[in-house]
Amino acid sequence: MKFRKLSGLCLLLFIVFNNSSFAQQKASFLLIDEQLLTKSRGLLKQGDKEASAKINAIINRVDSALTKEPYSVTFNKTKTAPSNDKHDYISQAPYWWADPAKPKGLPYIRKDGERNPEIYLLHDRSQLGDMCTAVKQLGLAYYYTGNEKYAVKAKSLLQTWFVDSATRMNPNLNYAQYIPGLNDGRGIGIIESRELTAIPDAIAMLNGSKAIDEKLINDIKDWFKAFSGWLQTSPNGNDERSQLNNHGSYYDVQLIDYSLFTGNSKTAVELLQSTTIPRIDKQFTPEGAQPLELARTKSWDYVNMNLYAWCQLAILANHLNIDLWHKQTADGRGMKAAVKWLIPYASGEKKWENQQIASFEYEQLKFIMDKASAQYPDLNFDAVFKKFPKGVEVE
Repeated sequence: MKFRKLSGLCLLLFIVFNNSSFAQQKASFLLIDEQLLTKSRGLLKQGDKEASAKINAIINRVDSALTKEPYSVTFNKTKTAPSNDKHDYISQAPYWWADPAKPKGLPYIRKDGERNPEIYLLHDRSQLGDMCTAVKQLGLAYYYTGNEKYAVKAKSLLQTWFVDSATRMNPNLNYAQYIPGLNDGRGIGIIESRELTAIPDAIAMLNGSKAIDEKLINDIKDWFKAFSGWLQTSPNGNDERSQLNNHGSYYDVQLIDYSLFTGNSKTAVELLQSTTIPRIDKQFTPEGAQPLELARTKSWDYVNMNLYAWCQLAILANHLNIDLWHKQTADGRGMKAAVKWLIPYASGEKKWENQQIASFEYEQLKFIMDKASAQYPDLNFDAVFKKFPKGVEVE
């Protein structure tokens, strides 16, 4: 009888402990492939030269950045949003220029693909991007070394951006990509926050660190819950969700990622089914072309950028047992057709005939082809990987 009571008490204590605020739950990987990380960490321990070189390069970059100050939208503020709140993110539309035919150049006029250098006078976007990059690299350095100094620095950056009242960013993009003379901000500016999708995976890489406690994680999740709510209810959020091109794709990537991070799988599933999947019919032709992206002056960049977003969407959808990789319309529109269409251009078998006013970049293309090759064994990627050899992946 005493044994039964003791066993019951032990069970109760086990349940209480595991549901207690003191029992930190392991953060989940969302966009990063944990198996690849585990494999590359094993290769590092084995002394594999390629893996060691790549990982040590990451660690060296992180080491040189350990003494840098944290990032915040409240730092280096050269212009405050119309709200007069320095915590509000603000940025200027990149492809809009002063109209030489108008007094003071207002309202600005659009030149697609041509970046106005005025945008670099505002620093919130660079602060956001640099913070996300730094936290991800610190997460990688901790994952591969277990050295707490990387986690401690990551905590400082996360605390400054998301938590501390003096420096945190307000969870909105009301004033992103404003156009002088036309508006104070646009839904299109929401694409600038897509780099925040690096944060949940960075936290997952920091699993086990004493520095990343449950309170910090919960505070960060509260920020992402508020930001997700703003994405779903604000005029700018609703406008971006309605965009037919890559802007709509990256809206979906963000909201699904943040919803999974905060435990709201219901919102993620609903968005995939009601919005993401119907985009297939609007964004792709049956042959796999992307007319909305091909119409841009940097068509190569935008075709790859959009398909990169679709790969991320497919990775996220896998967590919800939804196979976006093989989803297609009755007439064959879908990711597989889009990859197949791109392969001859990726390999150089076909020349890119569409407008591309900038130099050709290939990082997103390599990601697309690597992930797609695992999904479509019946497609021939040999010529692509001959041009872009696959090496050890260390993220």
